[in-house]
Amino acid sequence: MGLISEVLLLPFAPVRGSAWVIGQVLSEAERIYYDPATVRAELSRLEEQLEAGEITEEEFDRLEDELLDRLEIATRRSAGTDGTER
Repeated sequence: MGLISEVLLLPFAPVRGSAWVIGQVLSEAERIYYDPATVRAELSRLEEQLEAGEITEEEFDRLEDELLDRLEIATRRSAGTDGTER
């Protein structure tokens, strides 16, 4: 960009910076959310909750299905077959 463009867009610098930070936070949150190790740990905790009687069988089944879906998405992402561009 030219010098004039930079000067004219200077008041918007905080907005551009904030948008960049938000994008970085979102990317990191998605990385953690779909991390296979995180999902497996949550599955393990879920099983412990079932065995301890903290949740019902129906709750376990529903939550397990959600976690398995996340694990499948994570596997596809790591294989590069999720249909998204990186």
